[in-house]
Formats: sequence, C-alpha cells, structure tokens
Amino acid sequence: MKDNRIYLSLSQESGYEQEYIKRALKSNWITSGGPNVDEFEDELQNYFKHEKFVVASNSGTSVIHLALILLGVKAGDEVICQSMTFSASANPILYQNADPIFVDSEADTWNICPENLEIAIKDRIKKGKKPKAIIAVHLYGMPYKVDEIHAIADKYEIPIIEDSAEALGSSYKGKKCGGFGTFGILSFNGNKIITTSSGGALITNSKSIKGKAIFYATQSKDKAVHYQHSEIGYNYRMSNICAGIGLGQMKILEKNINLRQDNHLFYRGIFKDIKNVQLFETLSDDFFSNYWLNTILLETKKERESLRFAFDEANIESRPLWKPMHLQPVFEKYPYYGNKIAENLFEKGLCLPSGSNLTDKDKRRIKEVIINFFKRI
Repeated sequence: MKDNRIYLSLSQESGYEQEYIKRALKSNWITSGGPNVDEFEDELQNYFKHEKFVVASNSGTSVIHLALILLGVKAGDEVICQSMTFSASANPILYQNADPIFVDSEADTWNICPENLEIAIKDRIKKGKKPKAIIAVHLYGMPYKVDEIHAIADKYEIPIIEDSAEALGSSYKGKKCGGFGTFGILSFNGNKIITTSSGGALITNSKSIKGKAIFYATQSKDKAVHYQHSEIGYNYRMSNICAGIGLGQMKILEKNINLRQDNHLFYRGIFKDIKNVQLFETLSDDFFSNYWLNTILLETKKERESLRFAFDEANIESRPLWKPMHLQPVFEKYPYYGNKIAENLFEKGLCLPSGSNLTDKDKRRIKEVIINFFKRI
C-alpha cells in the first residue's frame, strides 16, 4: 500500500477555529465583514505592536490591487516588480491597465536586486516614465535587502508595496516584515504559515487610508440611505467565517514559525554533508526567515528534475522554484532589467516539503529519498 502523500505546505487546525465559526453562525453574521473580521484585524495590529493599521481581505492578490489603487496607479503607468515571484505579485498591475517593469534577483536573498532596481528606475525616467510604485517580495519568507532597496526608493521618491505574502513572522533587524513599505501585503492562503482558507491583509501606517481601503473593498458605497456609488468598488472584504478561522490560527502562529524553523534545521542536518547542493539560508543575523518553504539549488536542471521525480515516486511533493515573471507568456512583452540570476534559480532550484505538520515519519521518508538519491549520483 502506498504511503500517504507528503505535501509542500498544508495548513493545520489549532482547535480554536470552531469556537469563532460557531459564534459567527449563531449571530447569523455569515457574510463579508463582521465582528470576527474586526477582531482579526485587531489581532494583526497587535502583532505589529499597534504601529500599523490592517485591512482583512479575501486574498493577498486583492490587497495588492487595493494598494495600487490607493497609490493612484492608472492605465499607462509603470510599476516595477520583482521578477522572481508568484504571478499574484504582478497580475494586479494589469488589472489597472498599467505596465509591469520586471527586475532580476540578487544571489544572496534571491530577492529584487538593488543594482538592477536603480538601473531600471533611471532608464524609465530617461524614457519619460517614472515608475509609480515598486513591488518587492520577501521570497519564501526570506527578507529582501531592506536598507538598500528602501534607500533607492526614497532617493527617487517611489513608494514600495512590500509583498510579505510568504513572510508572516519573518523580520529584518528585529522589525517584522510587512511593516517597512508604504503598504505591506499578507496572504492567508491554505499553504501559508497560518490560513483563513483564503484571505489576505493590507498593512498601512494610516487610519484614514485603512478606511479608504475598506471603502474600495466593500463596493465603494457612498454614505447615503440608498445604494450610491461615485467610484468603482470591489468585493474584496474578508468573510466573517474566514476571519473566525484566522482568529483560531493566530493562536498557533508562533508555534508554526518554530516548527518551520525545526524543519530548516532538519534539512541543514541532511545537506551539510552533501556536496554541490546549496540550502537557501539567511545571509546574516539581520535577517530572520520564517522558512515558509525550504529550498535548495542543485548543479543542473537535469539533477533537479531527477530529484523531483525521485520524490514523486515516493509520493512526496516537491516543486521547482517560481518561474520568473519575465519568462511567463503573459508577461514576456514587458521590459526586464537584469542578468540571469532569477533564470538560473528557476533552472536549478527545488522547493522541499516544509509544512508545520510534518511528522517524524514524514521526515524519515524525505531523508531516505534524499540520501538514496545522492548515493546513486
């Protein structure tokens, strides 16, 4: 009989979710918004030490879209975006009929390259199109080079949308990711550190901006007895049921982060004696990664694929790194600044199972596949 499948990253219940879901059902608040949503936002604001205001939404993608709207991004504008990321970072640019400008990664954090970022900004300005925003991503939970990236953004007075969809619990120099940009973005998809089944959150410094974001996220309803709309709105508010799941999940956030750290130590122990495999790790003590996904670089694409197939034969999920946006058919016509760092990462990189619910048995199966594979090559 085949062993149960081991997935890259599945959520796990805390045991507290039912309490909040029942509360929503009992109150008949089974719709978007509501008491659980307000409380979930308060919990997140408390997590950021009340220095931020939070808007809970139905996805991480929708809050990136809201951030672009709030920054005034319109048709014909340009938005710089890290190329090495999931498509949800870039898709909302097209929702606004704006143009994405993609920038390569740097080798240390795999995130947006400061050098190529400035080259891109200078060139777009030279062409008469100063970018309206920069979308920088904390890839796989690894903080980008915050000081360098924000110094460049400040120099050219371009706001940063900080995509922390994969980085809840990560930090840079002791400050939590999501709190550096003009806007921060969180995701609570089912594969993240905590989940609301689907959902996201917008992080802002301003209470009034929070109000404006909620206005847009609830169909831009004007203050009137009847339904009146003077601006285009969206159905982006988180549901009261989903927020109840989030409230239950918040109780195990720190536990889940610690379990992901344990997973990383598990992989470090395996790969320390295997030559020519690079385990993706933090650059220095300034960087704290939640290690949402543990990732490795192998020597060749062929070797990467062979290991992936070995995992698959053992009913274990693994996956290549994100395919860079500038290589995607839907985005390939847009400008790209950089070399081949992101391309090489995609060619040789592999994501490994990293869920908070990995058991000791799961880890033994994973280790057996890795050890046997590298014995053969």
